Amino acid sequence: MPSKVVVEAEIRPTEDEDKVLRAITNFFDVEKIETVHMGGTRILVATANNLACLAKLHRALRSERILDAARSTLKKGVRETTITFHLHKQAAYAGKLSFVDGDHESPLGAIRVTIHHSNPQDVIDWLAPPTSKGKPIWEKEMPV
Repeated sequence: MPSKVVVEAEIRPTEDEDKVLRAITNFFDVEKIETVHMGGTRILVATANNLACLAKLHRALRSERILDAARSTLKKGVRETTITFHLHKQAAYAGKLSFVDGDHESPLGAIRVTIHHSNPQDVIDWLAPPTSKGKPIWEKEMPV
């Protein structure tokens, strides 16, 4: 099963689409970006067919020292071959990572990230390895 990453964020009527795009591209190097209209709602959908698009997220998890929180959040979001999690949109726009449980914790809606991979645990171990005293116990190569 090839890897795929889908990043989605609603563009609220009061929001600038470029700012929503910046919130996404601060942490994801996607291959394709499109605006989808669903009823009266606009959703920015960004996709990539590889895990390399997560490299910025990988670095940010380490620089912001939130590996333990990220690991816990990622593990909770595993369903078969998919990992789903949400990021606070305004924090992402400002270049800061903040995990949320859903839209209700982000006033302008959350950024929804879905990672499809045959072995989600390998992705979690690469993105957010276990730590000891805040430092990764080991680092893994990016899964194929």
